[in-house]
Amino acid sequence: MKQFQFDYEGEDKLVSMLKRIRQWCNASVVSNVLFQIYTESLDKSKIERICDVIDREIPDALYMGCSTNGNILMGDKSKSPISIICTAYEYPSTQIKLLQFPLDENKAQRVASELCLFVKENPWVKSIMTYTTMRGMSMTDYCDYLGMLPKKIVFCGGGAFSENMNENAAFVFSSEGEISDHAAVFLLTGGEDYYVRALHVTGWKPLGRYHQVTKAKGPYLYELDGRPAYEMYYKYLNIKNDDNFFVNTLEFPFLYELNGMDILRAPIDSDDDGALIMTADIAEDVQARIAYGDPSTILESVYNAAVSFEDFIPDTFNVFSCAARRTFWGDDEVGNETDPFQSLAPTSGFYTSGEFLRSGDYVNQHNVTLVIEAQREGDLREKAVPTVEMDNEEFSGKVSMINRLATFIQAATEELEETNRKLEIVAKQDGLTKLFNRGEIQHCITLEAEKYLNTSNCSKARVGSSLIMMDIDDFKKVNDTYGHREGDLVLKGLAQMLRDTMAENNIFGKAGRWGGEEFMVLLPDSNEAKAIEVAELFRKNFNNLEFEKCAHQTLSLGVTEMVAGENSDIPCMRADDALYEAKRTGKNKVVVSR
Repeated sequence: MKQFQFDYEGEDKLVSMLKRIRQWCNASVVSNVLFQIYTESLDKSKIERICDVIDREIPDALYMGCSTNGNILMGDKSKSPISIICTAYEYPSTQIKLLQFPLDENKAQRVASELCLFVKENPWVKSIMTYTTMRGMSMTDYCDYLGMLPKKIVFCGGGAFSENMNENAAFVFSSEGEISDHAAVFLLTGGEDYYVRALHVTGWKPLGRYHQVTKAKGPYLYELDGRPAYEMYYKYLNIKNDDNFFVNTLEFPFLYELNGMDILRAPIDSDDDGALIMTADIAEDVQARIAYGDPSTILESVYNAAVSFEDFIPDTFNVFSCAARRTFWGDDEVGNETDPFQSLAPTSGFYTSGEFLRSGDYVNQHNVTLVIEAQREGDLREKAVPTVEMDNEEFSGKVSMINRLATFIQAATEELEETNRKLEIVAKQDGLTKLFNRGEIQHCITLEAEKYLNTSNCSKARVGSSLIMMDIDDFKKVNDTYGHREGDLVLKGLAQMLRDTMAENNIFGKAGRWGGEEFMVLLPDSNEAKAIEVAELFRKNFNNLEFEKCAHQTLSLGVTEMVAGENSDIPCMRADDALYEAKRTGKNKVVVSR
């Protein structure tokens, strides 16, 4: 695989360069020629002329391209608005194919289906690279449809963009279709001598505690923890909702888990109501954290990613880097994170409106992310292993101050969250028996009753959920005769018996201490007959316990099934009445109240 990378400097120089490429191809063994054209300019007529020149000078070549927020050439940001990369494939077994489809939200499923069908009919395909128009379009369903591709396929790519990040104008094009504002271009590559590998790099560190996304739709994040989303940036970072909002939040995107991996989403604007407009869809009811971009941490992540490609011995790299990363670094330093790959192999790409990468069963849309695809033709034995060249003194052997502070904040946050979890347990738990306390078991019963409270058409109908209320017989004698220590052992023994019995018999229920020696068990999936069986099991198992001083004790139990339309107090009173009847009529028995 041979690659030629150059900037467009006018039609005459383009023709001269194409003649050189054609001369090299004629003197070599070449199976396919592909041109990739990246343009910050939205001048479609200029792109059409470039494509016409390629068609004329190298008629058999394929070409593909898109508008961008900047071009990457030889591992650095190009200073030219148009960059061209020519790849000559040298192995006869290597095959490439270009496909272009119109794309909008209504066509997403059809595009993915046609792509999957082509791959099924052409098993030689190993990788798919895409340029896609995506501004103003939700890509969530589209990515889900693309997940139908075979797992063996490496899928990656980027969203077309424009030099002005505030513009929605963007286009893609190829030798298989016209310049289009709503389309996707796919390059399919494979063959027995073709190898490919891809990964992604973020480098942003999570900062602080999790926040619940309580209201979101598409790219609009309305609420976090029930509050306007913008308040998070103002409260924690003192970022104001003004013209500098986007630049100031670039270092602090949101990080959340999607399809088993961490995904970044950057806010690009905030409206007057406190809603954040994100760079891509963000899911509702997920846990999200603010992340921080520390330059040395990012470079260390990039270095480690580049090193992981050394044993692959790539011929070329395709890079898709979020435009937000370009803004984060600035044009003078953004090449620091792509140059390490250039030290291994020719590296090119563009700054995107979003990045795509297949991971496991899913195609994910990334933001603020660097996606890297490495390609190679031929056996490894024919090649020398390269070494990454990068000035890593900035992050080797030391940790930046901001990184240390972020680590400190994260550790402190985790300790605080653990403490809060323990406090939440304590607030719901009876201190002696470790079952639910009265307030929590009553809350569980209330929630169960409320599920059927408004079921007026089923009034007086049983709902298949039951209560068992129980009381230790003559417990006062235990305390008076053997002391409160023995009484506490009896209470703890009853609690442990309830846990063990439910676990050993796969009984789904919630048990709590109702007060003193009284206990309550809620059985959400047990009707009256089943609840009677469970109550008898509790009674017998408790009778079989032997305590240190007071030997065997007995239980009286009351059972009732909950009824639609009742509030929680009514079944609790019925269970209490049944328990009283068991006590009055001899104890150590189960009584039912309907």
